[in-house]
Amino acid sequence: MTKIIDSCNKDIKSASVELVLSNEPTAKGLNYAIKNNIKTEIVNHKDFDNREHFDENLNDKLKENNIEFICNAGFMRILGENFVNNWFNKQLNIHPSLLPSFKGLDIHKRVINSGARISGCTVHLVRAGVDEGPIIAQAATYVSPYDNEKTLEKKVLELEHILYPFCLKLFSEGNILINEDKVIYNNQAVKELEEIQKRFATNLPNQ
Repeated sequence: MTKIIDSCNKDIKSASVELVLSNEPTAKGLNYAIKNNIKTEIVNHKDFDNREHFDENLNDKLKENNIEFICNAGFMRILGENFVNNWFNKQLNIHPSLLPSFKGLDIHKRVINSGARISGCTVHLVRAGVDEGPIIAQAATYVSPYDNEKTLEKKVLELEHILYPFCLKLFSEGNILINEDKVIYNNQAVKELEEIQKRFATNLPNQ
């Protein structure tokens, strides 16, 4: 989330962070938002007797603040179908694996245990279900035999900090269109995707 805020303050002129909304009252991102003069809201899931009421309150807060687009960052709750449909094609998420592989939790541990030699992260539009939705872009890194959960997490997080703001910029500048579940890139998006993938290629072993 901090990288999204930093990028919107410095590099992305077509988007701005207007609200940081958290379900965790002690989330560190709230303080970072306040330091950057960004409004914050807390909707604690523990205050609701079911997911539907929680989702409704989330939606109300977003509408009250005239939010147009959502970037999930460190948000670990599964959102219901009604909420997802209310924000259809207006909600991005980043997941620390190369989807569709390794959905869910404990990703880095599972990658290490699987013996996979390539991992990474995925930015995708949100759909109902766990880590479902059209993929916008991915970034990959080599998994060394000497990697453990912590070292792999660090590698992937570095990729996330680059890829997520990049994808938000593509959206906010109108370089990506979505037709149902099909992602359509214009020529500028294709050019920028090729350039950033060259940058990520340095994280992979030579073929």
